[in-house]
Amino acid sequence: MERVGGDVVVQQEPATDTPHLRVWQDQGYTVLEFHGEIDILAATEIAARIDDATQGPAPRVVIDLTPIEFFDCSGLRLLYRARGRVLDRGGSLHLVCTHPLTLRVLRATGLARLLPPLTTLDAALGRPEATSGSL
Repeated sequence: MERVGGDVVVQQEPATDTPHLRVWQDQGYTVLEFHGEIDILAATEIAARIDDATQGPAPRVVIDLTPIEFFDCSGLRLLYRARGRVLDRGGSLHLVCTHPLTLRVLRATGLARLLPPLTTLDAALGRPEATSGSL
């Protein structure tokens, strides 16, 4: 907020949503919810927003893959990049994923060991009512 001539003006952050990504804050985390097909085109669109979410000291980020329909190696690169940036800054990153084919890719590449997928957003956000089960 800032004052302009005695009036309080609330500055709004620019919209960060795209056709493939919805971003919001919850429980002190930045939630990045991927949508649709995450391929090289979508990854190009999402990369800068991941960088925004993972900047600064100790970023707290949740990546939710629940709404995706397709996920290729471009999406894996986004996850590896986010993980590296968060770890370099002393933060935390949680992944939510229930899509069977995506889980298979995460396991086959070893990313599931580095970034264990949770089954619900509540579990990732540490809500008390959450059942935190890894797949």
